Amino acid sequence: MDKYAVKLLSRAYRDLEGIYAYIAEILLEPSSAQKLLDALEEAILSLEELPQRGAPRKNGAYANKGYRQLFIKNFTVIYRVDAAKKQIVIVTVQYSKSQF
Repeated sequence: MDKYAVKLLSRAYRDLEGIYAYIAEILLEPSSAQKLLDALEEAILSLEELPQRGAPRKNGAYANKGYRQLFIKNFTVIYRVDAAKKQIVIVTVQYSKSQF
């Protein structure tokens, strides 16, 4: 099975930096921030082998436009699959409150 390349858009990098900064600097939990970033990175990189792993995005921003979503802890990773280029493009990583 061919692997896909994972590319993060600049917005996704800023999102991850913001998540880390908030947890590490505002909540004063740098070790928790690093563990969360590690979990997000692991899940994002898992898309190399399973690009269709996330569900199609049907609600909210990017809905019904070919984007997919992956839930990691309390965060949603929005991405699209470019099959022609064998590339996963991570668009954004956002906090997602529980809907229960």
